Amino acid sequence: MNQKIRDIDRAELHAHLGSSVPVEILWELSHEQWIRLPVSNYDDFERMITMGKDEKNKDLIEMDAKYFRWTEIIQSSPFALREAVKHTIWTNYRKSNLVLQELRFNPMNRNKSWELDLDYVMISAIHGLDKALLQYSKVKAGFILCLDRRFSVEQNTIILEKAIKYKNRWVIWIDIAWPLVDSFDIKKYKTIFEIAKWAGLWTTIHTWEEWEIEELRYVVEEIKPDRIWHWIMAVQDKKIMERLAKNNIILEICPTSNLKNSKLPNVEALKKTIRTLLDNDVKLTLNTDWAVMYNINIVKEEEFLLENGIVTEKEIKQMYKNAFEYTFIK
Repeated sequence: MNQKIRDIDRAELHAHLGSSVPVEILWELSHEQWIRLPVSNYDDFERMITMGKDEKNKDLIEMDAKYFRWTEIIQSSPFALREAVKHTIWTNYRKSNLVLQELRFNPMNRNKSWELDLDYVMISAIHGLDKALLQYSKVKAGFILCLDRRFSVEQNTIILEKAIKYKNRWVIWIDIAWPLVDSFDIKKYKTIFEIAKWAGLWTTIHTWEEWEIEELRYVVEEIKPDRIWHWIMAVQDKKIMERLAKNNIILEICPTSNLKNSKLPNVEALKKTIRTLLDNDVKLTLNTDWAVMYNINIVKEEEFLLENGIVTEKEIKQMYKNAFEYTFIK
């Protein structure tokens, strides 16, 4: 590894397991499991699950349908999930010196539509993490289990129950993720988050990426999560930014992701948004979100921000400091 990369200990708090596994590992896993892919050679497979340099999704739903769905299918077995976790942690440490990694996934999206028992899914992920940490003793890691806006409250409650059951075995957070749907009502989840906190889990929510400002206010004022995924709409409300700064609620920025998924139109808009948050004393961390899909890693995100004059090296180091301080992996 380049010594310059080794000189900084890095932490990432926002990475989806589905698109953090190296392409070559996903290719091998698909053949090990006899999965019938829509392509027959490796180069086409790589193009199928990764985005080109100038390619964008019109929204998160298109991203899920075009790229992410296949990565979850390939990981949907105890063997594959174990290998996915293990290789993700290894690769992130070797290529980016990521010594602290929080990986997020939804166990229900790894159970082949209820064919697999969720406890076996969880144990397989834990086994992969155990092995990775045994071989790379400098690394610390843990899981965030994602509830899904497309699921019913009853389904999401089952995921919460699994998070509580395995909270002493690397599960440290719960989250709500995925695009907004008409049937979803954030107010129905206040009790779920209260139960999670009572059980000793930390909480986070995917919001401020494309959802209504009313939901954002409710999240900050009523649910009060420990961290918030994404951040774009926060700049629209000065009072919310003041509350974030005052309450030390961390926002996790994913620059390439927000450009690729058309949440910000261009680099200039990205710069304006990040600078507004920093100028209002909002604490940030730097993350990749869907690293393999975008052909990036955390080091490339650093380089992108520096090359475009969006942040300084000092500010990047502070983002990592924030990540180490506000993680609950100990």
